[in-house]
Amino acid sequence: MRTPVIAGNWKMNKGPKEAAELIEELKPLVQDARATVVVCVPAVDFSAAREALAGSQIKLGAQNVHYMPSGAFTGELSAGMLKEAGVEYVIIGHSERRQYFGETDETVNLRVKAAVEAGLVPIICVGEKKEQREAGYTNALVTYQTLIALSGLTAQQVGQVIIAYEPVWAIGTGLTATDEQANETIGVIRQAVRAAYGQQAADQVRIQYGGSMNPKNVRGLMAQSEIDGGLIGGASLKAADFAQVVHFE
Repeated sequence: MRTPVIAGNWKMNKGPKEAAELIEELKPLVQDARATVVVCVPAVDFSAAREALAGSQIKLGAQNVHYMPSGAFTGELSAGMLKEAGVEYVIIGHSERRQYFGETDETVNLRVKAAVEAGLVPIICVGEKKEQREAGYTNALVTYQTLIALSGLTAQQVGQVIIAYEPVWAIGTGLTATDEQANETIGVIRQAVRAAYGQQAADQVRIQYGGSMNPKNVRGLMAQSEIDGGLIGGASLKAADFAQVVHFE
C-alpha cells in the first residue's frame, strides 16, 4: 500500500507572518491525517514555516531547486541550501516554471538528480496542454516527460520519488480532468515506470493528481486505483479547505 501524499503548492503567496499563521491554523486540523502532508512555501517563508511546523507531522517543501551545488546563479537555491533550511520535499518542473521561466525536460532531469543526491524528495510535474490532449498526444507526452525526468536514477531511487500529473489546461482554471481521465493518464505514467524500472519501482512510486483538486472533487479522484494524492494549489491557501482535501476518505 502506497501512503498518499497531499502537498500544498502555495506558489507566490504568503509572507513569513502569514505563513506561520496559516500553519498554526492547519496543524490541529490534520494532526491525525493518514496521508503525508506537505506545504511547499516560498523561500522567504522557510524559517518561519520550519518554526511553526515544529512538533507536527507536516513536512516542509520548496517550489524549485537549482541543479548546481553553488556558483554564479543569481536568485537560485541549491539542493544543499534547501536541505540546510529544513526542506524535505521540492517541486520540480511545475508547468508555470516551464511556461514562464524556460525550464525544459532536460533541466528538470538535472534538478531531479540534484535533489535526490541531496536527500530531498522531488515532486516531479508532468502534463499536457489542452491542444496536445485534443490532438491525442497525452499518453506519449507524459511517458516522454516521465522517462526524461527520471533518467540517470536507479530503480530504487525512482521508487522513492513523487510524480505529479498536472494537465496544464486544468492549472488555476477551475477545470479538472474527470476521475477516469486522471486515473487513466496516471496509469500510463506508472506503466512507463514499470517498463523502464521494473514492477517494484512502479508499485512504490507515488503519483499525484495536480489539476485543481479541491474539497468538492477530492473524494472521487482519490477513489481511483492509480491516484496517490494531490498537488494542491488554491485550496492549500485556506486551512479548512486544505484539511478537507487531506481527509479525503
